[in-house]
Amino acid sequence: RIVFRNAIEHNDVDIVAVNDPFIEPHYAAYMLKYDSTHGQFKGEIKVDGNNLTVNGKTIRFHMEKDPANIPWSETGAYYVFESTGV
Repeated sequence: RIVFRNAIEHNDVDIVAVNDPFIEPHYAAYMLKYDSTHGQFKGEIKVDGNNLTVNGKTIRFHMEKDPANIPWSETGAYYVFESTGV
């Protein structure tokens, strides 16, 4: 979450997709908004199906245990940051 929060604050970084195989988008939004470790997120977070909208930017949310199953080329991702710890 801290990488996401830091990246979302930089206009030169576009987060286009997130993968968390353990939680659903609405809970991810809740955890971002009310982070007990890093404090409350000051921006706006909404959930629309499998998308998160953070500060007006739409981010596709995936729940894949195998990241190879994610259509990364369709997201427009140049770099993928793995931080699940699994």
